[in-house]
Amino acid sequence: MFTALSTLPAPDPAEHAKNATWLDQVLATAGQQVRGLTASYLHTLVQVCPRPQHAPAYARMIEAEHARRRLHTAAARLAATVHSLADTDPLQAVFTEADTLAAVVDDVAARFPPRATVPPRTPVPAPAPAPGLAEAIEEDQVLLATATACPEDIEHTRWLVPGDFTHPLHAGLWQCLSALARRQEPVDPVTVLWEAQQQGLLDHGTPPEKVLQILSGPQVSVEHWAQRTLRRSLLATAQHTGRRIQAYASDPATTPFQLVIGARRALADLDAVRTRWQHACAPTPPPPPPPPPQPYPAPSPRTGPPTTSTARTLR
Repeated sequence: MFTALSTLPAPDPAEHAKNATWLDQVLATAGQQVRGLTASYLHTLVQVCPRPQHAPAYARMIEAEHARRRLHTAAARLAATVHSLADTDPLQAVFTEADTLAAVVDDVAARFPPRATVPPRTPVPAPAPAPGLAEAIEEDQVLLATATACPEDIEHTRWLVPGDFTHPLHAGLWQCLSALARRQEPVDPVTVLWEAQQQGLLDHGTPPEKVLQILSGPQVSVEHWAQRTLRRSLLATAQHTGRRIQAYASDPATTPFQLVIGARRALADLDAVRTRWQHACAPTPPPPPPPPPQPYPAPSPRTGPPTTSTARTLR
């Protein structure tokens, strides 16, 4: 119907008020694409419109709902891609869907420029439970034990932050390890336990024996297991970003302007983790070459008393 209304030449207002010739043309044109379209349905649409002069406002409403559906669909695809991604699959599919969602947000922003920085009032959904929680906790503990045994390797994993860990206790222990390594203080299970006590990690009933058991576990590669922890954090953030934007788009009280602001903030959180992942996967730059040896300066000529021949000549 909309295609027929848009493509047919507009009727003469005086003639259109006298007869339904133009409506018959619309019905015939639309009937080529839609079966079962009747004249009564067309007249029903005409009668529904309360004020024809408000048609631009009605069109804006349709455009806003279309933008809402586009954002919801793109966000749902991002969340579904994360959910279906196997542990060994590359993350490129997630990055592609995230870029597609960002392009939709930019297009909606061009059509509905934000009028004010008022975020959506829709409650943000809680993060979904991470799949393989027991395995993730075990891997985090292996990373903490390895970092305790090899604190010099923590320097190479600055892209990992406490929020990437699955359990709050593990996040706090990583923060303690990073603080000790940054201050160049001794690192072992006892010193980390003391730092954890100073930071209040044992105030919620965590027994010290459990912390010592975590920090004394098997030891492997810090960088390898840190990347696995960051990968899980990236997938969880991507899934939460998709669900967060879906919640915004499903709330009819959220305006298109608020949708743009909320979606961009959600994508910014994902971009931050994505940037850290790129740093983690970047090859380690080789150490700078040693400076070239500095040549010894030539000895300056010595100035002494005149020789015997020179003295005789002067006489």
